Amino acid sequence: MSGYADLNRYDESVGDPAPPFDPLRLCVFTTVALIACVLGPVAVLAFSVIAIAGYARARRAGLLRSHCKLGDTRLVLAYLTVLAVASAVAIPFWIALWIHVLG
Repeated sequence: MSGYADLNRYDESVGDPAPPFDPLRLCVFTTVALIACVLGPVAVLAFSVIAIAGYARARRAGLLRSHCKLGDTRLVLAYLTVLAVASAVAIPFWIALWIHVLG
């Protein structure tokens, strides 16, 4: 048995194994989708206003390129503004739909 003493030792030349994949983002995306599904355009408006405030603050602090697919923070802000306006316009129609469905 003494010949196997080195089998369960840490080998520094190999290093640590990679941590397992944590699908936290998938959980976050699912939660955001659920909120959007339940609250409809109200959720879209709330998230877009929060994002506009965050991107505007980051742009004032010097962020010109985002990790967002749109890249330029001006494009991201324009996209978020269009979503905010569209959702604000949609809210009265969404409320009317719920009144009609529940009434």
